[in-house]
Amino acid sequence: MALARHFRDLDVYKLGLKAANEIFEISKRFPSEEKYSLTDQIRRSSRSVCANIAEAWRKRRYVAAFVNKLSDADAEAAETQSWLDSALSCHYITPDVYRHLDDEYDHICSQLCSMMRDAESWCGG
Repeated sequence: MALARHFRDLDVYKLGLKAANEIFEISKRFPSEEKYSLTDQIRRSSRSVCANIAEAWRKRRYVAAFVNKLSDADAEAAETQSWLDSALSCHYITPDVYRHLDDEYDHICSQLCSMMRDAESWCGG
């Protein structure tokens, strides 16, 4: 199943990077008083999704470690969704932007859960 040769080949990594870049761009418009709270937190969690996917990829020789890092990526994606909730409730993003990004993170979470369920095939076991 794992046809990817590098974590950058994974669709979930590509989607996570695209979504993190979108969040970076929209967060540039957040108020300056949010710089050390919402802006920083949403950027960190969105970027952490890809970092954890990369770490998981390098830990494929150990199924439990692979799953653990994918679980961390999934948790960071969910945290990003929580920050998106805050951005919407504060009117920093439009409902359309919110729905688009929330859908992207739902898709990321779904892909990560699928990889966790089928970890043995990703790890060569």
